[in-house]
Amino acid sequence: MSNISNIVILEGGRRTPRADILIDNREAGLFSRFTTTQLGGLAIAATLDNTKLDRSLVGHVVMGMAQHSHRDSIYGAKGMAYRGGLGSDVPALTVARICGSGAEAVAVGAEMILAGVRHDTDRPFVVVGGAESMQYPFCLYNQRGKKVGEAVQKYGPIDAKSLPAGTHLQDMLLMSLYDPSAKMAMANTAEELGRRYKISREEADAFGHRSHVLAKKSRDAGVFQEETVPVVVETTGDTLTVKHDTHIMDDISLAKMARLPAAFEAGGIITAGNASAVVDGAGAMVIGLEKDAVKHGAKPLARIAGMGVAACDPSIMGWGPVPSTKRALASAGIPGSKIDHVELNEAFAPQALAVIRDFGELGIAPEKVNPLGGAVALGHPLGATGAILTLTCAYALRREKKQYGLVTMCIGGGQGISLIIESL
Repeated sequence: MSNISNIVILEGGRRTPRADILIDNREAGLFSRFTTTQLGGLAIAATLDNTKLDRSLVGHVVMGMAQHSHRDSIYGAKGMAYRGGLGSDVPALTVARICGSGAEAVAVGAEMILAGVRHDTDRPFVVVGGAESMQYPFCLYNQRGKKVGEAVQKYGPIDAKSLPAGTHLQDMLLMSLYDPSAKMAMANTAEELGRRYKISREEADAFGHRSHVLAKKSRDAGVFQEETVPVVVETTGDTLTVKHDTHIMDDISLAKMARLPAAFEAGGIITAGNASAVVDGAGAMVIGLEKDAVKHGAKPLARIAGMGVAACDPSIMGWGPVPSTKRALASAGIPGSKIDHVELNEAFAPQALAVIRDFGELGIAPEKVNPLGGAVALGHPLGATGAILTLTCAYALRREKKQYGLVTMCIGGGQGISLIIESL
């Protein structure tokens, strides 16, 4: 084992529920009133409250965020640290590896500690995680240089009535899902994997159905409670406490899924029912050297045993977890057959099915992948997903009394990232 095995995740990490960006595709989502930094702050505050560690021992914050969605997003991890209750003297780093940003934050935090160059030995613990508000704005073009008042204001919102005819607006959410290198949208890269692996619409729907069924079972059994912090939101004339991930469908059926139209290609197999839900959310945890955890009376939950990042053809970006997992297994010094629990981000059903098929060649059994449900049912808040899945995996290993877990996701542009953790 390499010295990476000295890095542990402390018990107490927490995530928010994952909330749909829209309610019934009409109303603003429950977390639409929160910015990315606010969501990250909620996760950090809950993590610090539950980790039972003196906050003065936190020397750095590393948080993932894929995209700017609010005017405070540029402050990223520093804004999250402040909102999470950490002092102004704690530095913070925002990392962006698109869909892998939350896992990248865990890796960067571990590497900072191990490298020692910027590690604060007097404050030896690092808060890591990720946050994402998917409430991406519309982007206004060709107004730079106009006088203030001519559809341009310094700090407030733009008055739409003042916009000249022909003003060009684009939806940043939809824009971000198109890769100019691959010359296709993310969903189309998954359709390409479906063709290469000869995955049928029926197989894709069955996978999406499995995700919802398992997620509902997990939610109803209270499986996610120990990792989730309820979030209080103010709605019109009322206060609501969000306790669970909101996208899980209670009345899902294969018959209903079969009636959904292809969403991205004529004759395609990806629909709204077998693609990841678009949600807002955040997750955080504290990591440090095992010796420091022992010294300060903190309880380790899991050890980071291996890490891997790899790249692939951007036209099949969803395949990235296969080469990155090979690297992570080599880093951990274990075969795939040792993996007891897998949290694979389900960006799209055919993408996940292609990866699972190749995982079999690594000795990772299909039934070990996402036994609690996945992103089709639970959602994929880009920069937060890696952190959330790491928490889910770590708590699941402890609950199931298993040893090794794999956390992995594909990344737009043609990458994959994988973490292997060992339960303590």
